[in-house]
Amino acid sequence: MRSAAALAWKETRVYYASPVAYVISAAFLVISGHFFVASITAPVPEASLRGMFTPLTFALVLWAPIVSMRLLAEEQRLGALELLLTAPLRDWEIVAGKFAALGAMLLGVVLPTLVYAALLFRYAEPDAGPLFTGYLGFLLYGMAASALGLFASSLTSNQIAAGVASAVALLFLTLAGQAAGLVEGAPASLLEWASLPGHYTSFVEGVIELRDVVYFLTFIAIFLFLATLSLEARRWR
Repeated sequence: MRSAAALAWKETRVYYASPVAYVISAAFLVISGHFFVASITAPVPEASLRGMFTPLTFALVLWAPIVSMRLLAEEQRLGALELLLTAPLRDWEIVAGKFAALGAMLLGVVLPTLVYAALLFRYAEPDAGPLFTGYLGFLLYGMAASALGLFASSLTSNQIAAGVASAVALLFLTLAGQAAGLVEGAPASLLEWASLPGHYTSFVEGVIELRDVVYFLTFIAIFLFLATLSLEARRWR
């Protein structure tokens, strides 16, 4: 685990040494600020971040592919991945280190939005429960999107292709709930179950459902496992 932590620290430093990190963080803060202002200036405003949490998931459809697409794809293109594979690092440690770095990047864009929560407590009396569960759900959603993006990055040496593939997959999973209304029977049930927002709504409403937590954790574990298998397959080529 020490090797994975060192790799995560290295990736995080590289990310925050780039101006791209601050551009992305600023854009994310502006988008979240727009949704926050829209929610508190609505005809019937409420002292919560529900109006920000729900639409902000669409920002993750772009954020996750952008930050994850280079992590493995670019290293494959430059030949640096072969050096990692020959280093005293197991495949799962490489994936865990990259994923931990994505977690740090996600916190980098989420933590500044706490200023909106602080404003609510300063000028209103919000319920702290839905705020906590909303942030918990958003972090789980973001880490699930990151895991999928990391898997896509492990499949190709073209980071643009990896980014597009993960963005399309995330968009499909984001709209799967709406698509379920267009079909019937088993396909509708499958689409509803696969929908990321469908398992996120309860968090925004202030409820932590065990099935939703299990869904996100299973989603993350599956795509990290697939990314590890992808690296193992590359090792034996």
